[in-house]
Amino acid sequence: MNPLHALQIIVTGRVQGVGFRPFVSRLAHEFGLTGWVLNRSGQVEIHVEGDNAALTIFQNALINRAPPLAILDLPRVQAMTVYGHTEFTILQSVAGSESDAHIPPDYFVCDACLKEMQDPAARRYRYPFINCTQCGPRYTLINKLPYDRPNTSMSEFALCPDCQKEYSDPLDRRYHAQPLACPQCGPSLSFHYSGKPEILGNVAGLNAALACLREGLIVAVKGIGGYHLVCDASAHTTVQRLRARKPRPHQPLAVLVPWRGNDGLEMVRQLADVNPAEQQLLGSPQRPIVLLQKRETPLLSSAIAPGLNEVGLMLPYSPLHHLLAEGYGAPLVITSANISGEPVLTEACEVEKRLGRVAEAFLHHNRPILRPADDSVFRRIANKPRPLRIGRGLAPIERTVALQFKQPILAVGADLKSTIALGFKDRIVVSPHIGNLGTVRSADVFDRVIADLVRLYDIKLERIICDAHPSYHSSRWAKAQHLPLTSVYHHHAHASALVGEHGLTETMLVFTWDGTGYGEDGSIWGGEALLGSPGNWQRVASIRPFKLPGGDKASRELWRCALALCWEEGAEYILNQQDTSLLRRAWEMDINCPPTSSIGRLFDAAAALIGLEQVASYEGHAAMNMEAMSVPDAEAIVMPMANNSAGMLVSDWGPLLPMLQNARLTQAQRCSIFHASLAATINAQALAIRQKYAVNSVGLSGGVFQNRILTEQALTLLQQSGFSVYLHADLPSGDGGISFGQLIEASAHA
Repeated sequence: MNPLHALQIIVTGRVQGVGFRPFVSRLAHEFGLTGWVLNRSGQVEIHVEGDNAALTIFQNALINRAPPLAILDLPRVQAMTVYGHTEFTILQSVAGSESDAHIPPDYFVCDACLKEMQDPAARRYRYPFINCTQCGPRYTLINKLPYDRPNTSMSEFALCPDCQKEYSDPLDRRYHAQPLACPQCGPSLSFHYSGKPEILGNVAGLNAALACLREGLIVAVKGIGGYHLVCDASAHTTVQRLRARKPRPHQPLAVLVPWRGNDGLEMVRQLADVNPAEQQLLGSPQRPIVLLQKRETPLLSSAIAPGLNEVGLMLPYSPLHHLLAEGYGAPLVITSANISGEPVLTEACEVEKRLGRVAEAFLHHNRPILRPADDSVFRRIANKPRPLRIGRGLAPIERTVALQFKQPILAVGADLKSTIALGFKDRIVVSPHIGNLGTVRSADVFDRVIADLVRLYDIKLERIICDAHPSYHSSRWAKAQHLPLTSVYHHHAHASALVGEHGLTETMLVFTWDGTGYGEDGSIWGGEALLGSPGNWQRVASIRPFKLPGGDKASRELWRCALALCWEEGAEYILNQQDTSLLRRAWEMDINCPPTSSIGRLFDAAAALIGLEQVASYEGHAAMNMEAMSVPDAEAIVMPMANNSAGMLVSDWGPLLPMLQNARLTQAQRCSIFHASLAATINAQALAIRQKYAVNSVGLSGGVFQNRILTEQALTLLQQSGFSVYLHADLPSGDGGISFGQLIEASAHA
């Protein structure tokens, strides 16, 4: 008989909420090993005994056969005393320092559970809350660590004998599945239709919701991270009614597509063109919304994405979404149930009160959502799907970085597309998308997400990082916390986010183009080229500044941006039946007319001058419509460059004005030339800066680079000029990545 040996194995990484302890137990039984496994806050601790050959195989299998949702760091292994254990058991979790914790995001329903849900002989047949160790909610139901059922929002649902048996069986795939439930002991649906008695029960509630959808009604449906507003995507009148009620007159709506065919994408292909990378992403465990090139089809109302050539599609991710999409059998609009810009709503009473004039019926369930998580959104840019919004299925995003935070730090991000980030040890944790700050609900969710993540990771904040803009809600919140505070300029954070994401160390030239950001000189920046590295950025290029009549109003009333350019050039821009003489006097006297170098406002001016839009109903409205009309390979207009009095390179947009107002060119031609001219300007500035500073690495960061046409044209020109070019891959290029960049920037300063 071979002598027994014992090992202690410590496994860190994403090993909680992914079925890792049951997996370890099954491996130990398979190889005839004894001992135990337990959660110690953020890590898994294993004591295993057996002969050397079995222990070696066990260690290899621990890595090579790990659950697909697990993300392991290299295990730490050391020899231990043999205690003579006679079996292998899962011990009760031990509390400790949660700063080693990894909070998993919410997961889709796995294939095994989906197959079981479709089996009439199974006791969870068509159960909307089926899950196992490899699927189901996590982030939205974890109240505290260690990740055990009493520490989740499932604690109020006592397991029935059948579920308890599965939960306690080491060989069952639901062994220690914390959200475990069935129709006898778990959450259930209820349906409320105004003026009628509440309908209780999973079957009755789902059938009632489907009946309302077939009648052309708008139904608010509670999902994993919050409510959605759902209606028939082909019913033009219903979609228009949804837009009018929300109100959301033009912003594109996402569409939920039933799972069809072997890969689930049969109906997706009827609605849009989809490449292999997009196919893989649509069917991935993250199950995000993916923007795809849309096809003309009666299956989708023209009001889904007016003026755009893309549509956001999503496959079902929760059991309820599968049942809903399968039961309806056609595409469904699925948009966040919120007041525009706010976090998604999560409570039945709140959604009925605040959206009672939008939704006409409500499909609720009684599993509590502890914190909201909106859907993630991706778009293919430069042959790779890139996140526009990080949310359910993806966040919290956890990154190990090449620096050590000397104290736990909170970065509160920007006010639009808000996320927050924690920095501690060598880790950064970025929250899901919160929303636009500035309302009572946004402030409440902002507070709650910060408090929850600080508590879950068991850290005590010692410093806060905020945007340098003194009027940001996040900045004012940070100042009220009475902790040491560091402010970071908006575009420095954009540049540092890109550098930090890629772990770059060389001197970089980063173009930070967006709509608005507080600059070092107190003006509104948005068309900057920054040279250097985190903590040491120098503004070396920009665009010719112009004054915005009415300040913030110009981001919504685009004609103000058009007037600004024309007045700067001494040209005229005639508005129908509108007297602008008082506005002109205010502009001349610099009254509420802040200067800006914003590319976002330049897009707005161009859209107005071309005649596309005069008023924007959502952020990026004009730019998205211009991009949809554009084609590659247009001939660029040269934007002349010159050094200003401070020695900074400035490109002049003046020569674009005659083209933008040239009615002999089609709107599509003018949009295309505008994009080509901006891409050429990026390349020209980069070449001039390389000649002066010998820099060869270029980055593109900021919300403007969510524009595929501009980004891909700039990328091509830069690469042809011999530059190494970096784009965001895992974080949004827009303000959703600002909190991450604030931590990188502030740490470099420290």
